[in-house]
Amino acid sequence: MSFMDLARELSRPDAAGHGHGVPGQPLTDDQVSTAVGTLAMLAEPTRLRLLWALREGELGVTALAEAADCTPTAASQHLSKLRISGLVDQRAEGRARLYRLRGAHLHRLLDEVVAHTDHTLRGIPPHALWDKHHSPFVEIRTPQAGSTRRVS
Repeated sequence: MSFMDLARELSRPDAAGHGHGVPGQPLTDDQVSTAVGTLAMLAEPTRLRLLWALREGELGVTALAEAADCTPTAASQHLSKLRISGLVDQRAEGRARLYRLRGAHLHRLLDEVVAHTDHTLRGIPPHALWDKHHSPFVEIRTPQAGSTRRVS
């Protein structure tokens, strides 16, 4: 199966009635608005630390406050915003409130944001680039002796 076939297959609505954006197709206004809202939630340091901690699984407010280096009150306020925005789920266990990431997409987004950050901070070149034909392979010219290699 080609990359484009795979992209089309993954973008088709499934039994739950949802699909994802298709490369080369414009985003809808709703997609842009929702994506900007999601990224805005990630653009606050305490919320990013809370979400990063939740990658490991369900946690309570006290553990999350420790992970984010904030007070439990501040963590609760941020978690409320994250819950309202649809990024985390909450459940009660006795008197405690436990939080978890809402879905695998957010988990992958956090992983990619931090991987991109690590590459930027360390000066590491990207793993792969997409060429105009949507090939997952592209030649990258490395600065050492001007050599060229194929990456995926």
